[in-house]
Amino acid sequence: MAKREGAGSRGPEFWAEAVKRMNAGESVASLAQELGVKERRLYRWRAKLEPAEKDPRRQREAALGQELRRVKQALADKVLEVDFLRGALHKIEERRQGKQSGGAKASTTRSGK
Repeated sequence: MAKREGAGSRGPEFWAEAVKRMNAGESVASLAQELGVKERRLYRWRAKLEPAEKDPRRQREAALGQELRRVKQALADKVLEVDFLRGALHKIEERRQGKQSGGAKASTTRSGK
């Protein structure tokens, strides 16, 4: 794992440089690997050094993150609803089949008449 010179000292200057590179568009995964840190730590330092309300891109990220969480929750709710309805439909079908098979022979038309 290659580290940049000066990466051993993890002071505010180190993190400021890392955040600057993140904001310049470098891959966070590659940057984290190069610096020998976890991606999560880079995001934490960015949040610490650059509050979202000052950066329109970060505001958009935060809004999209909230929307994504809402959509995931709505999807989970719908999946539960569909599972419930499938179960209810299955029970109804079982009851119908139970009533129809009263032991009598089903009526069919004769073939070859």
